[in-house]
Amino acid sequence: MEAVTDIQPPAAEAGPARPARPASVRRSLGSIVLGFESVVMFLAALVAFGLKALPALPALGGGALLCVGLVAGAGLLRFRWGYAFGWVLQAAIIASAFLVPVMWIVGVLFVGLWTYCMVVGARIDREKAAAAAVQP
Repeated sequence: MEAVTDIQPPAAEAGPARPARPASVRRSLGSIVLGFESVVMFLAALVAFGLKALPALPALGGGALLCVGLVAGAGLLRFRWGYAFGWVLQAAIIASAFLVPVMWIVGVLFVGLWTYCMVVGARIDREKAAAAAVQP
């Protein structure tokens, strides 16, 4: 008796596979920072609303807009202008401190983390490219 399964064998690719683009450390680190930052900003928006530091619309609406921007920014890092968008998001978080003063601490910490990841990630990418150029 033959067993019936829903599993199909993998279909053969129609054309030759493109070589995989080497992973960028800068992009990976930037995505991690922006993803973590989106969680922190979501919680900060809830705190600003709960403490009545801001009315509901600016606290929750602005927080949601910033969170969506941060998640989108993580995906947009595949483009060169995505890094500039990341810097704009960092500036927006610093600017939020004018509405909720404790955000200065959060903003400064994340700008420092973003800067560190951009500098170190770019350096590691350059070193990887140089090492790959030397290998035959």
